[in-house]
Amino acid sequence: MPETKNSGGAAHVTSHDVARKAGVSVMTVSRAMSGEGYVAEKTREKVLAAARELGYTPNLSARMMKGSRTNVIGVLVNDLLSTVINEIVGAVSVSLRKCGMDLIIYNSIDEIGASGRSGVQQMIRNHCDGLLFVLPRLSDGYIEFLEASSQPTVLVNYCRTDTTLPVVSGANYAGGVAAAEHLLALGHRRIGFIAGSQHTGQSQERERGYKAALRKAGIRSDRTLVAQGDFGQGSGFEAAGKLLRLPDPPTAIFAANDDMAIGAINAAHSLGLAVPDDVSVVGFDDIPAASLLHPRLTTLRQPLADISAAAVAELVRRINHAEGQQHRIEFPCELVVRESTAAAPLREAA
Repeated sequence: MPETKNSGGAAHVTSHDVARKAGVSVMTVSRAMSGEGYVAEKTREKVLAAARELGYTPNLSARMMKGSRTNVIGVLVNDLLSTVINEIVGAVSVSLRKCGMDLIIYNSIDEIGASGRSGVQQMIRNHCDGLLFVLPRLSDGYIEFLEASSQPTVLVNYCRTDTTLPVVSGANYAGGVAAAEHLLALGHRRIGFIAGSQHTGQSQERERGYKAALRKAGIRSDRTLVAQGDFGQGSGFEAAGKLLRLPDPPTAIFAANDDMAIGAINAAHSLGLAVPDDVSVVGFDDIPAASLLHPRLTTLRQPLADISAAAVAELVRRINHAEGQQHRIEFPCELVVRESTAAAPLREAA
């Protein structure tokens, strides 16, 4: 069979070339690459190895016209600068590789589903077997659109609204409870909270857990001790500055994520306060920088690799028309105690 050339002059590799290289039939190559039909695992690995060696790329357009699988997952995010999103996307990529699948990443600065980018998002949906939305900014209308769609979809770390879509996340509420209880056990009674943006619902759940722990300890909520941030370090710095300048400032601050907690530590230092001697600080996520600060940050560790692997597994099950495990999968967060928290100052502990 004569080889065809692409515009760059390099030989165009076909499924027949892969079949010859792997010593199998063209049908076996098709099944191994598409995931449709039975192929022994050793044979599938041999086909994939031959495809990689030859640089074979399946024709996605042709697959779509036939209604076949593309073995590509769309991963949609709103902020690739986020350390947490990057860790999740990296872990998702590893899990997909194990499944013989690839991913397309779409980063939307605006709300995903906004009309101005609908054409691009439609193209991604057309090219992908399923979609993963990571910490997404989604309108209620777009959530309803995804619920009505037949395309397999999983949301990662989303809890702003109830949805029939499967969701995989960390236990945000329980993590908020654990953070506040840790500070209460150290004798703190005036505990500030720095909220993040409202898009995913994570901040609200962490705040809800914080307030529940205070109520259980017999402490009434004080609105002046809650400051608004946006999950960025700068907003944590500004919010903590406001809290620490109050006539009766908090002796501890729980920030809804590590970046804002880092900003809070910097704000305390800028005001001449020592962490944790004058004010204790707790974060959430346990990003790599949390263990490199001075003092190192006490935080709630999310099992991001486990969350990512579970999200991929749930999506692949639905792509394969298998019954999903459950509507919502939550992973517990681990309290990691470091040097940014200590006993309340004597003025409050007394």
